[in-house]
Amino acid sequence: MDIPRPTSALHPGSPPELTPTEQEVLEEYERLADNMKKLASLLDTLASNPTVEILDGLRELERKTSLVFTLLKASVYSIVLQQEMGWGGGGDQQQQQQQHQEGDHYDDDDDDDDDE
Repeated sequence: MDIPRPTSALHPGSPPELTPTEQEVLEEYERLADNMKKLASLLDTLASNPTVEILDGLRELERKTSLVFTLLKASVYSIVLQQEMGWGGGGDQQQQQQQHQEGDHYDDDDDDDDDE
């Protein structure tokens, strides 16, 4: 059994007339549906066929990321090295190595003679 639908007074058997607000809402939904179809089509095209600009941008991003990673590793190594030099008298050993490389031999006996 069909449920009777209200019909327009002007056109018997036609769908009921909509209020202006209802008509605006339906038109907005129609525009939204069209836009969603266009977006889906565009995304499908982009996903199946990446553009040269996107690939170039990704390559550039990969290079920059690699550079940042290298700089980060160097910074961490520098911090660890500085901490090791500061702990447990490692700084004196480093200073001795630097003086030895520069040609100034650090001799513990010379310091003892100065104190006497």
